[in-house]
Amino acid sequence: MAQMIPLEDYVSQVLEALSPLEGGRMPLGRAHGRVLAEDVTAAVPVPPWTNSAMDGYAVRAKDTTGACPQTPVVLPVSGDVPAGAAPRPLAEGTAQRIMTGAMLPEGANAVVKVEDTDQAPGPHPVPQRVEIRAAASSGLNVRCAGEDVAAGDPVMAAGTRLSATAISALASVGLGSVLVRPQVRVAVVSTGAELRDAGQALEPGTIPDSNSLLLAGLVAEQGAACTSVARSGDTADALAEVLRQAAAGADLIVTSGGVSAGAFDPLTMLAQAQRGEEAPVHLDFVKVAMQPGKPQGHGWVLADSGRRVPIICLPGNPVSVLVSFTTIVAPALARLAGQDAAGGAEPLPGRPGLTARAAVGWRTPPGRRQHVPVRFTEAPTGSGVSSGLDDGAGLPWVTPTHRLGSGSHLVASLPAAQALAVVAAEVEAVEVGDELPLIPLSAS
Repeated sequence: MAQMIPLEDYVSQVLEALSPLEGGRMPLGRAHGRVLAEDVTAAVPVPPWTNSAMDGYAVRAKDTTGACPQTPVVLPVSGDVPAGAAPRPLAEGTAQRIMTGAMLPEGANAVVKVEDTDQAPGPHPVPQRVEIRAAASSGLNVRCAGEDVAAGDPVMAAGTRLSATAISALASVGLGSVLVRPQVRVAVVSTGAELRDAGQALEPGTIPDSNSLLLAGLVAEQGAACTSVARSGDTADALAEVLRQAAAGADLIVTSGGVSAGAFDPLTMLAQAQRGEEAPVHLDFVKVAMQPGKPQGHGWVLADSGRRVPIICLPGNPVSVLVSFTTIVAPALARLAGQDAAGGAEPLPGRPGLTARAAVGWRTPPGRRQHVPVRFTEAPTGSGVSSGLDDGAGLPWVTPTHRLGSGSHLVASLPAAQALAVVAAEVEAVEVGDELPLIPLSAS
């Protein structure tokens, strides 16, 4: 029997065969959801020029000294400043009507809101004069140029995923395009003659193909693009053709099923049938010291263009797919997108980022690291929990999403999973109150 290797060693094997893809410059209108590949500084200040924060009248503050409702100051109106116009300078002893966001005239240093005058709000002809009924101080209702961001100020760091607000901010500082990391194109292939489309009537021995939908969704949640979803029967020739077609438009192929030692596992049959550097498919299989997800494979598929497209082969049981994707495929996607530690940006995904306490106990598989889908829960009560567990650390509590723990077939309980609890290989049993590292799940 082949010796099991630690998960970290296997992930290193997979990542060593991958190189970051090249990014490119993209117009802001198409960059939503992409990841910045460069630090961004402001090309223009925000606001780009001093402007009014109110509909009202631009004035010199000193010209409104003493103004109040009982003794208003009357100023002639020398102009009108709509948004988008370049105003004339403001003459001393006069006012200009101004709209919110409009450029403040040269010479003005305050805006009296329309409610503090004798003029009615709304669209009206510009008056010849205005009564100012509240004294203005310098800077009143004025947004100064660059008070949010000055030209040259840092705005956004490389590695930022571009949300709607981020895109808006980049536009506001004068950018029309940004350098973004590549969006990895992923082809999903599920194997097994027993698979049927979701919702299709099941004959004896057949099951719904839930893995292809699971993988396509996980790919999208990692920010990659699922370019194709295909299914293959249990023959090496059929699988080879499906993989050839999948490679055409992909940067990575992810398969589910067919990696064990069964008599009809198509990936292992394909690996035996095609050996050598000239073979169109090259696959290596290992046993990883993890549960679920022990059988794993990776390699490459030769596309018609001559490209070697990397492939990662996962087991077929749905919980194994989730665990394997989270701990192996997600780091691979990060490497291809240039956003892992190798590129000096962020740490690899698929690593523990939280700590929690076990609200229940369970047994663990000997010699294998266990990844248990868990959900956050209330602290356990009763005589089984000592008060000493509440040590002030404020750690959350978790419980497995299914009473059978990390059984690789428990797909119906997966929607309740918020994280994977990681139990070290040398731990024989988890006790109530034990601290557990957690890997957050992408949709949690």
